[in-house]
Amino acid sequence: MVTVNIHEAKTQLSKLVDQAVKGQAFVIAKAGKPLVKVAVLEAPPAPKRLGFLAGEIAVPKDFDRMGEAEIAALFGSGA
Repeated sequence: MVTVNIHEAKTQLSKLVDQAVKGQAFVIAKAGKPLVKVAVLEAPPAPKRLGFLAGEIAVPKDFDRMGEAEIAALFGSGA
């Protein structure tokens, strides 16, 4: 693992970060004493999306009309 001093890290930060993204972590040191390690972060898992039950349940074709008569009776229209 590469160790760089703070001054070098400041002047070459973009290059060092690009290397870290490619999997080449590095250490930043001050007066020869290691202070921090810079490494790539793992991407968080993708959130679950709608449709995760696809193929698991069935929605009746008349779903939007289910209970229509009962609802109409409650409002007095007597369908």
